[in-house]
Amino acid sequence: MARIKPQALLQQSKKKKGPARISVTTIILCNLIVVLIVFFVFATYRHWSQRSRLQTESRLSVSEDEDAFVDSKKSDVPGFAVLNTAKGDITVELYKESSPEVVDEFIDLCQKGHFKGMPFNRVIKHFVIQAGDSKKVGAAEDWTLRGKHYNHLDTSMKHEAFMLGTSKGKRDDRGFELFITTAPIPDLSEKLIVFGRVIKGEEVVQEIEEVDTDENYQPKANIGIIKVSLKQKI
Repeated sequence: MARIKPQALLQQSKKKKGPARISVTTIILCNLIVVLIVFFVFATYRHWSQRSRLQTESRLSVSEDEDAFVDSKKSDVPGFAVLNTAKGDITVELYKESSPEVVDEFIDLCQKGHFKGMPFNRVIKHFVIQAGDSKKVGAAEDWTLRGKHYNHLDTSMKHEAFMLGTSKGKRDDRGFELFITTAPIPDLSEKLIVFGRVIKGEEVVQEIEEVDTDENYQPKANIGIIKVSLKQKI
């Protein structure tokens, strides 16, 4: 067996320990794979990001449309009524938020001309003036007695003077009467549904309050509502 020279052994050792070469094709393929992965991740992120944004904008758009619809419906309802009487005009702000059903009923009756020519059939000084067709006296007398008895109690906002209301309970078209207080009434909520307040024409209310009445609180001279006009703004 022939012996290998030391020089040849050294060259063989260097060849074995040297790093293996990577071909250019392998490098290009690896780079392409990395680029494709990055592109796929970016495209996926962009897709879901845009989808989330569109969904959010869609929800906001629907919400704004609903709010606009609700606001439109609210703004369509007149906020004020002007009672034209023989003594002058009484301007009333309607409580659209707190008494929506009664306000709707009142507006509907105004449009039908229900209050046109309606007389003030009860006038109780320092208490209330009432417009309607009812001939009952008992309720007015009861109000007077209770008002005198409870006039020392604290009153809430709805118990102040110059509040507009109608009687509680089941009402038909003829039964919708108007009451305007001329003094604080502690037990007002037991009798009336308050759906507005006088903001102009308090002196007209007081002038009606001062008319002469008989023992049944009915004005001796005919006085009533000529017409009612509805307004969006004053």
